[in-house]
Amino acid sequence: MPYVWLAVMVLCIVIEACTVALTSIWGAISALVLVFVSRTEMPVHYQVLLFLVLAIVLMVCTRPFAVKQLHIGKEKTNAGALVGMEVQVVRAIESFKKGEVKSHGGVIWSATSLNGQPIAHGAVCTVVDIKGNTLVITPKEKGAN
Repeated sequence: MPYVWLAVMVLCIVIEACTVALTSIWGAISALVLVFVSRTEMPVHYQVLLFLVLAIVLMVCTRPFAVKQLHIGKEKTNAGALVGMEVQVVRAIESFKKGEVKSHGGVIWSATSLNGQPIAHGAVCTVVDIKGNTLVITPKEKGAN
């Protein structure tokens, strides 16, 4: 039976290497424990139950800490700094059609309006969100600084 748990451990490690989601690694750790437990006279159904309990407890108790420490799923980019900045429309934005805006430094970005409303060429707008590589903008209110 230890070879079965060894195979489960290897399978969990392979799955974790493919997904990098910090979910199946806890199964691999549990299977490692079961490699040693299976050498005792414990019945198989209790081994499976112990595997499931260990994997769930490890995932619930340690995964949030591990995700926080390893910064899994949080890819920081400089694009986030654009939210709240003013940009100028260099290609008009129309309903159901993206346009282009120029940010400070002359970088051209694809853009769409927040409400789907058309925005004319030359308008000054504020970036409210970023979806992929497209800025979501809203026209700057007249008289606002």
